[in-house]
Amino acid sequence: MRRIASLLPHRYPFLLVDRVVECKPGSYIRAYKNITVNEPFFQGHFPGYPVMPGVLILEALAQAGALLAVADMDDPGGKIFLFTGLDAVKFRRQVIPGDRLDLECSNIRLKLNLCKMDARALVDGKLAAQARITAAIADKP
Repeated sequence: MRRIASLLPHRYPFLLVDRVVECKPGSYIRAYKNITVNEPFFQGHFPGYPVMPGVLILEALAQAGALLAVADMDDPGGKIFLFTGLDAVKFRRQVIPGDRLDLECSNIRLKLNLCKMDARALVDGKLAAQARITAAIADKP
């Protein structure tokens, strides 16, 4: 968790990657987020029927993607990963308290300071969401 926090600028309650399971720089990353009933977004989404917002699933995927993008950089702490686009987004199932949201990003393509990758979020091996993420890698101010 300390390594993740050293690479991403996000902090609670917006740090959405709990652990990196496997990472092959320039190729793929597998990480996860444990979804608990204590998540602050469940207070309003939806009371009595807690469902993780789709935009936060995409944010978790983007955070995992950022970790992949900076995995083989010399000074990753000096970089920030900024969304530039989401394509082919599909939501396949709800994510609820008690789920482990597995995050997979692969097929990364880097050109100049832009990257594009395929991302999938799974629960119990079943697809919950997928997207093609594009982002810019910029120097932190």
